[in-house]
Formats: sequence, C-alpha cells, structure tokens
Amino acid sequence: MSNIQIKKGFIYYYGNPAGYVKEQNAVVDTMFQREELKEWLAEKNLSATWTDGVFERLSRGEKLAELNGESKPLKRVRIWQLKADSDFDLRFISLEESQKKFGEPRIENYETVYDGELATNDLEGIYTKFNIDHPHGYEGHSLSMSDVVELYDDEGSVFHYVDRIGFKEIDFEQPKQDMSIKM
Repeated sequence: MSNIQIKKGFIYYYGNPAGYVKEQNAVVDTMFQREELKEWLAEKNLSATWTDGVFERLSRGEKLAELNGESKPLKRVRIWQLKADSDFDLRFISLEESQKKFGEPRIENYETVYDGELATNDLEGIYTKFNIDHPHGYEGHSLSMSDVVELYDDEGSVFHYVDRIGFKEIDFEQPKQDMSIKM
C-alpha cells in the first residue's frame, strides 16, 4: 500500500490531508514539500502548486466544502511591489499622491513577489499575513503603502492599492497589445 494516495480528489501523505487535485494541478501544503511527494506528483502528471495553509483548511473541512460547491471558493492572491529600478518617488505614497504626481499606478513599474492561495480573501487579513507571518515563498518586503494586492480566479482579477488607510480598488490590467500588422 502506497504512503501517498488520492481519494475523492484529495491527496493524502502518510494519512495526512496534504492537498487536493483541481484539473491537472495539485495544490499541496508547503509543509509536505518533499522529494518523495514531488516525484509521485510528477508520475501522476500533476503540476504542483505549493501553498501555505492547505493542511489546516483540509483538516477543518473548509476546502472540502469549497470543492463540493457548498461555500464560496477562495480566490488566489498575487502581491505586486515596485521594481528595484522604478522611480523611487513612487514608493510608500498614498494613491491620491501617486495619481497627482504620476497618474494611475502602472503595472510595468511592478513585479509579482507572491502568487498563491491563502486561507482568506479579506484584505485586512492579507495585510496582516504579509506583515506578521510571511507565507512560504514570499520574496518581498512587508506589505506597505504603494503595494498592490490582486485577488483573482478564472473569471478575472481585482486589484487593490495599499493606501494610507485601507485599500483602494484600481485598474491595473496589462496593457492590451496591438495585434494589427503595420505595412
């Protein structure tokens, strides 16, 4: 009997609920990020997304309810921070001040420093997480003014600028590329 199994869409690692399968992707808690599990997922042709908090949510039954359509599914989270080579004056300022001096925040000035799934979509909860208990794989500084939090799913994205107090929703989409052929 294998120490790693998939039962009803859930991945069990030595009897522990380690993750779940969604299409051809395995979402697995980072605490189970071991070579044995990585190799097993590769054998099953599953790409792995290593995410903090999956074990806790599975243990509490939250993810089970979400996958069965009994609760609203959580969106994924991306954290955007200004690139090192962006104008220093863009940093740590309110949205209003940024708009007055530079116009709307532009995605080309930012880079993604986190992309994953959290146990919440509450912006204040996300702010706390990225200031007190950084998730595994987080490469940025503590969340602060001028950063952007993106909540997204298959239906699209919503972007939130971290402002002086709270968050402000902004339009932050990639500019559409002109696909026309010029002669």
